[in-house]
Amino acid sequence: MTDTWFLAALWLGLALAASLLSIWLRIATALSEIVVGAIAQLLIGAFLGGITLGSSESWVGFLAGTGAIVLTFLAGAELDPHILRRKWKESLAIGLASFAAPFFGCAAIAYWGLGWSVEASWLAGIAMSTTSVAVVYAVMLEFGFNATDYGKTVLAACFVTDLATVLALGFIFAPFSMRTLVFFAVSLVVFAIMPWVTPRFFKRYGSRPSELEAKFLLFWLFALGGLAAWADSEAVLPAYLMGMVLAGTVGKDHALIRRLRTLTFGLLTPFYFIRAGSLVSMQAIVAAPMALFVLLFAKMFTKVAGVYPLARFYKSPRQEAAYTTLLMSTGLTFGTISALFGLSHKVIDQAQYSYLVAAVIGSAVVPTLIANAFFLPRHLLREDQESSKST
Repeated sequence: MTDTWFLAALWLGLALAASLLSIWLRIATALSEIVVGAIAQLLIGAFLGGITLGSSESWVGFLAGTGAIVLTFLAGAELDPHILRRKWKESLAIGLASFAAPFFGCAAIAYWGLGWSVEASWLAGIAMSTTSVAVVYAVMLEFGFNATDYGKTVLAACFVTDLATVLALGFIFAPFSMRTLVFFAVSLVVFAIMPWVTPRFFKRYGSRPSELEAKFLLFWLFALGGLAAWADSEAVLPAYLMGMVLAGTVGKDHALIRRLRTLTFGLLTPFYFIRAGSLVSMQAIVAAPMALFVLLFAKMFTKVAGVYPLARFYKSPRQEAAYTTLLMSTGLTFGTISALFGLSHKVIDQAQYSYLVAAVIGSAVVPTLIANAFFLPRHLLREDQESSKST
């Protein structure tokens, strides 16, 4: 156990350093954790030879996988059902366009432009089609757009994009068999009864120091994740859908969400993002940087081509339409989840994984910087403040 404790201390030390780095540079913590993981693995490999961060340790993989599952659940639970019902046409159209344009465009570029295999190209399309709910939500929260109808509509569109991404990942790369049918049948039953069972169960047995609510949710997340793995699917698929169906119940329990965030961001997600960064081959990126720039440019170009015309169609002024488009061009969590899925299942090799993750990291930074520097719709905040005063 001695080695385990020292290795855990190393990983949490890297997580602490990444958090400080995110504060100093004012970037997303997940982004800094990926970068720290990549740099740490590079330095350890350079100075200590073949020694690694221990990314292949089973307990590290378990914590990282749990982090991905719970983070995915929280993303689904953050959905605002009222906004999705009120502006479902706009959210659905923009969300699907935000997925479809880069999915097909980046897959085509990876296949014909980079010479990747068919499966690797489809995986690239999935990884590049994502929109980072974490990045978009952080930007909305920082400027106050999360309280406006505009911000809630954009977040609902992000949900549609990422839901399409998760479904594409499951349907394309999971072999369809009797196990798949069992998985979908059981999942549908669970999703149907959970919105009814959960609030009643919490009301009767919740609000105790034993944190029964968290144990209840983790039980179902692990059970459905195990069922998904048994069916050769991905555990994040049922986690995201369960978060969605519980958005009207669990999502409104701010104290419970805050406790789950503490568990997730304090312990679990650092293992996921640092592990994802440690698997990036910096040598591969340095040897062939053009693939990184091609993928990043392809994602941004196809997102603009798909989202901007629709935003204008729904009467968004040019500034707001451009801001929406750039925010929908961001990627981080689901992009790295998709890339790591491809590497784990041998759909892509480590060099391709490195290009994808580097492009995903770039898409978390570049569109956000451009959006906030040139297209920030501050007038929406003034209008929201004036309407609040009048009421």
